[in-house]
Amino acid sequence: MRIGELSRRTGVSIRLLRYYEEQGLLSPERGANGYRNFRDSDVGAVRQIRTLLAAGLPTHTIAWLLPCVRDEGERLVLCTEMAEDLRGERARIDRQIETLMASRELLDDVISAAHD
Repeated sequence: MRIGELSRRTGVSIRLLRYYEEQGLLSPERGANGYRNFRDSDVGAVRQIRTLLAAGLPTHTIAWLLPCVRDEGERLVLCTEMAEDLRGERARIDRQIETLMASRELLDDVISAAHD
């Protein structure tokens, strides 16, 4: 299928699909005319990519995980050997949350000082 059809079937913009390709997340074949030819399985791959992005994972981590991800309906399942690496990603996200919470507290102080 062409990129426009993949976009329609997934609800993801053509621009984002091209970005996923640039990041190594999708690997369409190219026809003699130079057009991208996506497989039906790429619809599921885009769903997996979107889910992993929503989980806060960067694209380089997703590219590394995708070969190990299975779609089981409402959830994604990955190889058990990847779980430890994902724990590291979770710790990274926890650190970001802590930093954001500290920033919010500082901003609250600034806002409170403006009201005094």
